[in-house]
Amino acid sequence: MRRLAISILAAPLTLASLGAPARAATMVYVANAESRDIGILTLDEASGQVKEITRVGVSGAVFPLALSPNRRFLYAGLRSEPYGVTTFEIDQTDGMLIPLATGPLPDNMAYISTDRTGRFLFGASYFGDKISVNPIGQRGFVQPRPIQVIPTRPKAHAILPDPSNSWVFATNLGGDVILQYKFDAVTGELTPNTPPLVETAKGVGPRFFRFHPGGRFVFVTDELGNAVDTYRFDAAHGTLTQTSSVKVAPADVQGTPAPADLHVTPNGRFLYASERTSNTIAGYRIDIETGVLTLISHTPTEMKPRGFAIDPRGRYLLAVGEISNAMTCYAIDQETGVLTPVFHAPMGKDPNWVEIHDFP
Repeated sequence: MRRLAISILAAPLTLASLGAPARAATMVYVANAESRDIGILTLDEASGQVKEITRVGVSGAVFPLALSPNRRFLYAGLRSEPYGVTTFEIDQTDGMLIPLATGPLPDNMAYISTDRTGRFLFGASYFGDKISVNPIGQRGFVQPRPIQVIPTRPKAHAILPDPSNSWVFATNLGGDVILQYKFDAVTGELTPNTPPLVETAKGVGPRFFRFHPGGRFVFVTDELGNAVDTYRFDAAHGTLTQTSSVKVAPADVQGTPAPADLHVTPNGRFLYASERTSNTIAGYRIDIETGVLTLISHTPTEMKPRGFAIDPRGRYLLAVGEISNAMTCYAIDQETGVLTPVFHAPMGKDPNWVEIHDFP
């Protein structure tokens, strides 16, 4: 049995030694898996320029990342043995990361997220075929003993709560299902909903998913099926029903398509999905009445774009490449959704996850 202990990190970063800015409007955090560090950057909202301030080392291959709902903490999943999670406090004056603790997780987690209150951390294990729930203590760090560890079909890949914090969904890439759970926000417990899952088409491999800001739709990337699917979300019953699907890779892609991440702009008008074989980002206009996606364009991007993010104002898209070890920042045309590159910067080795913290 894994030793259930939390190691408190006793050497917090000092802002003076880092030369950090006195105040930053928008901070960007990038997980560099092979470098075993998290890049701390600033995003200039006027120009789209990104500047790296420093990097914070961690004890293993780092990704995924998750921000707490109150934006006070950043959780970093560690995918080297012993599998765990490091909790960072975000300094609210300048966005620097202060390491608080590192503790175990039940397995190698491909995805982590918090519930809407920030009291529980969800995990999805691709290699361990399971999902988990761990409590988060009052000081913000993840507690070592899980509330639940639930076996799933093969390759659990992502897990998120709905906007009301009443339901939780989890994709199983190898099982071709999306699991549906009732969530008790007091105890943190998950119980299977009725029905307990949604079957996808065979062999499509549901991967990542996002809720539309309007709350009526969920969008899912199919890693093996080269698609983004639209599901209608029944908020009263916590169930999903597929309504439409569109392709992700360009028609002339050479090789087997491999869609990865996806994000929706805060105004709900546009959706973007990364595709790792063609090294492109597909952009779509969203019909807010039906959830149907209409292709805008395929934009060339970094090599093997596993992760990207959209800033909270919906003005910029920041994409990193696992092979190019770099980031490109794109301006999002607010009328058409077209992406225009405005800045390029080197990252650490194997950058794969981007989180953005916007100060008021």
